[in-house]
This record gives sequence, C-alpha cells and structure tokens, in this order.
Amino acid sequence: MVNRYLTLTPLEQALSILKSSFQVPAGLEVVPITKAIGRVIAVPVYAKYSVPEASLAAMDGIAVRSADTIGASDQAPVTLERFVRVNTGNIVPPGFDAVIMIEDTWESGDQFQIRKSAPPNQHIRPACEDIREGQLVLPVGHQVRPFDIGALATYGITHVEVRSVRVGIIPTGSELVPLGVRPAPGQVVESNTIMAQVFLSSMGACCRRYPIIRDDPDLIAQALEEAVRDNDLVIISAGSSAGTRDFTAGVIRSLGELLFHGVAIRPGKPVMLGRISGKPVLGLPGYPLAAQTVLREFAAPLLESWGFAPAQRYTVMTRIFRALASDPGFDDFVPVYVGRVGTTCWGVPQSRGSGVQMATIKANGYTHVPAPLEGYEADSEIEVILTTDPARIDRTLLLSGLLDPSLEDLANLVHEKGLFLHASSFGTTGALLALRKKACHAVPASFPPGSLLPDCHFLMQNIPPEGLIFIHIAAIRTGIASRKGITLDTFDANRWVNAKRDSTARFLFDSFLSSHGLDPGRINGYRNEAGSPAAAAKAVANRIADAGICTAGTASEAGLCFMEIGQEQYGLAVHPDLLPDHKIQSLISVIRSSEFRHLISGYPGYDVASTGTIHKVSNDRTIAEVSGEIPVQGSSSL
Repeated sequence: MVNRYLTLTPLEQALSILKSSFQVPAGLEVVPITKAIGRVIAVPVYAKYSVPEASLAAMDGIAVRSADTIGASDQAPVTLERFVRVNTGNIVPPGFDAVIMIEDTWESGDQFQIRKSAPPNQHIRPACEDIREGQLVLPVGHQVRPFDIGALATYGITHVEVRSVRVGIIPTGSELVPLGVRPAPGQVVESNTIMAQVFLSSMGACCRRYPIIRDDPDLIAQALEEAVRDNDLVIISAGSSAGTRDFTAGVIRSLGELLFHGVAIRPGKPVMLGRISGKPVLGLPGYPLAAQTVLREFAAPLLESWGFAPAQRYTVMTRIFRALASDPGFDDFVPVYVGRVGTTCWGVPQSRGSGVQMATIKANGYTHVPAPLEGYEADSEIEVILTTDPARIDRTLLLSGLLDPSLEDLANLVHEKGLFLHASSFGTTGALLALRKKACHAVPASFPPGSLLPDCHFLMQNIPPEGLIFIHIAAIRTGIASRKGITLDTFDANRWVNAKRDSTARFLFDSFLSSHGLDPGRINGYRNEAGSPAAAAKAVANRIADAGICTAGTASEAGLCFMEIGQEQYGLAVHPDLLPDHKIQSLISVIRSSEFRHLISGYPGYDVASTGTIHKVSNDRTIAEVSGEIPVQGSSSL
C-alpha cells in the first residue's frame, strides 16, 4: 500500500511543535580543556588565580621610583642612584612604580642617567591587569573556541563542565553502501548521516552513527529502540517519503507517537517528527539537499532551544538579475551564490533539485522564500543567509554564460590569488543583458572566427552600448559527433540533436549546411536542442540520437567519431567599466599566464595560439585586437 500525505504542517507550526514537545536534556560532562573545542559551557568558569599575581615589567630596562624622575629633560638630565635592572616579565620589586626602557637610559658606572621623567605605572603590568582571582572567564552557553583554550590554561583551569546531548543517527535503505565503496547501478553512498554528524557536532552535540539498516520494519524498530534508549535525540535518515518501502512513519507509530509527517517546505517536505519514550525522533528525507534543509531548519533550532550554540549566520541584502519562482503555500529554501560587482551584491540562485548536492557546494548562502509569496521578480532585493565568511563576497568573480572545462582550471588558478570564481550556466542572450546592467563580472561566450560579426549573431544584438572587451581563452574545434562516422549524403537519414539556437555552434552548423546546399528542414531533429555540448555527445553515445553538434573534446570523451565544421572563439566578455576592478585585472593576468595556457592546451581540439589576447568589440560589428596596455575605461570608440 502506498503512503500518502494527508496534510502538510506549516513550517511555523511544525517548529512550535518541535520546540514545545520535549524536555531539555539535563546531561552534563566534565572534559579536559584540550577536548572542549566546540562544546557548550554548562557551569560558569571562574579564574583560579589572578593574572598577573604581581606587578610585572612590560619592557627590558630599569625599575625606578617615579618621584625620582620628576623634572628630567634633555637640558636637565637626572642621575638615578636607586633602581633595579629588570627584563620583560620580571616582578617589579616593592617600592618601585615605573619602568624605563633600557634604550632611554645612559649608563655611567653604577648609575643611570635619564632625560625624560617616568609617570607612575609606566611600562608596568599591574597585578590583576588581565583577570583577578574568581572573575568570570566563560559564561553558561558559551561555545568553546580554539583561542579560548590558551586563556583557560593561563587562568589555571584544566577541565570544564559542558552540556552533553547525545544524538543517535540511523541510516536506512537497502540501496545504501558505506563510505569508500563505489556504488553499483541502483545504489548510492550513504552520506546524509555523515553530514548530520559533522553538522550537529559543530554545535556541541555528541553524535553516534549507527550501521546502515536495510528496508525492514522489524530491523528499523530494533534500531530505533536501541537509539532512543541510548540518546537524547534520534535522527533517522531516509524512509520518510511516501513510497511503498518507506517504513519509518509506521514504525514510529508502533513505538510511540507521530507528531507530524510532511511539512510545507521545499526541499524537505517529507520530514517527520515522532516521540518515543518522551524523546524526539526526527526523520530526514533521503535526498541530500532536502536532508540538509531539515538539519538546518529543524535539528539546529531544537539544539538551540536546548541551550546549544546556534549555527553562525550572516545575512546580506542581494539583488537577483533573473526571476526566482516559488510555489505559494510552501516555504522555499533556495541555494544562492553571492558576489559583489562594483558596489552592488548580486545573487545567482542555484539548482533546487533535492538530489543535486553540487548546488550547495557551489552556493555560499541561501534565501528563504516565505510561503505566501510566488517568488521574486528580476532585480528584486532579497535577503541571503551566508554559509561562508562574508569577506568572500568581495573576493568573488561572478561569471554567467556558456560554460567550458577551461573555466575550472581558471577557477583553480585565480584561487591562488585569493579570489573565488563562480561560473553559472545561462543563455548567452540573458547573460549579456546581465552584463549590460553590471550584474556579473564577465560572460563566457564564443563567436565565429574573423573580424566581422554577422548581423544575426547574438553577441552583436545584446552587447552593452559602450561595447565590450573580449578576453580570448581558446579557439575550440566544433563539429558533428556520431558513433560510426557520417557523410553528407546520409545527413537526412540520421536522428539529430542540435546546438542551442543562440549559440555559435548553431551558427557554424547553419553555415555548414548552407555552404553544402543542405536544407535544414530535411534534418531529422534540427529543432531538438541539447543543453550543452556534453549533453549532445551523451545523447549520441546513449543512442538517443545518431548525430549531434558538440566540441571535439566532448566527442572524444564520449568515444565518438568527429567531423569538424568550424572553430568557436571562446573567451570572456567584460563590460569596459569593470576593467579597473582588481579582480578583473587578476583574471586577465591568469588567462595570460603560461600555466593556464599549458593546462588548457591538453584539451582535445583547443588552439591556444591566441590565448590572452584582448579585443574591443564595437557596435559597428568590428573586432579589433588591443595591443600594449589593457584598456581600463570605456569610450565612444567602443
């Protein structure tokens, strides 16, 4: 029998149930300070003694009585007969209340001469300057940081009493294999509980992962009973959706009470909460992005309500240059990548597929679209909760357009300069429109060879009024991939997958057909567009199509035959006004480096003879190479 969600609990109501249905665990634990990193202080920590316990010299020199130095000057030096030599950290003897640096004295026999008076307490660390005995060091609720340990040791503290909450984490699913095992078709590496353990441990919880439990109600029940007995919170991964083999909800009902199953959030809708022996059992969805959302929006708030340190969050107001749609009635959590272009922060929403983990790897934050909204229009300002250091925003390069493997090498090399490159796939037309309003730093794009652009070419139709600067990366061989080779007289006998309509590859294919007198209308699949060269090659390799338009490299990777039809000039289009940005200048220097040229020269079909050259693209359809200095300002000549 297939399970069905009868109702979806609103997010706010679900969180209220979560936080009000369980007693706060009373567990405490005494740990050595060397093992206290990340733990949350349960009992106030006080200094065992004062630091320093006596007045100490803060400089190498002589300890003096300040009254003896009154009136000392260059015109009237004072000779001191009462003094004590001291080094930094030495106790200042009783009766002396100042220290004069040795370089400010002139030694003469058994005496010292000074030419400047010393006020009381000069260069002295008074007793209790840092802390006094019995003074509070760490309050209740403080999460211990690495640099806290040195202070604790200095103040005589060897152990601290911390909150202790035990979290049992159970992975379920017959399709799961453990970490380090390559999954066979139909299998998947168990990763959700690893992620949960690391995430919750960072908040100070003590986590235990259990072995994988296959899809068997009796085995799941046994595992839950053991975990509930030994832990304060149980998280069970997978088995929370509405499929025929998802047994978790039924097992929770048999052992206790199911408080809710299904919450109006995306991703994470199948989340469930149960109560067994008075303890919470939180059911994670199996899809990784959904599991991440549930951990962040449910497990973390529960621990926070129990007094554990909140996950650190920074927010930034960000504009989005394309619309962000959302289903009303659902609280939507969308991964976003944020970068600053000029003085404006721009956000790029990432893929929201529940199983697409790369979305969160690529993102540096996320936004919450409340349930009443249908999303946000392009150019809206939204709040983004950052998941990385906010300083990274100012060191980020946003690229939007036609992606290519060379950009991965570029990202690695610019990272060595302290920068982060984020490239998102976007139709070139839309990407160039974003460049017009400076919503990205650069647009990866390609154009046909030659100095004149055809009137119909997308690059000319959408460039900014100021023109643009094109930084050449490589000439890439483009052509027709097939499994056994293809000839002109068999074109109409094959099933085709074409390049995107606004792409240079499509322009090259149309030009090839025209030059050979071939009618596009007779090409079976001419209107079937692949999302990328790799997608076209995969369609041919998987026998979905017989021929497809792609690059030589993607054809080679797929083990296909290749017929060249032309070269694409691939590179980065930059708005002239953005050239002074040091990030753009660093990007150009990397593209021009011998290391980058060497890396991409190894790709099949890449010609790097012109890598790093700069061109001005103007509105009269001309491309002029720039020699010498890189232009840093736009002008009417563009």
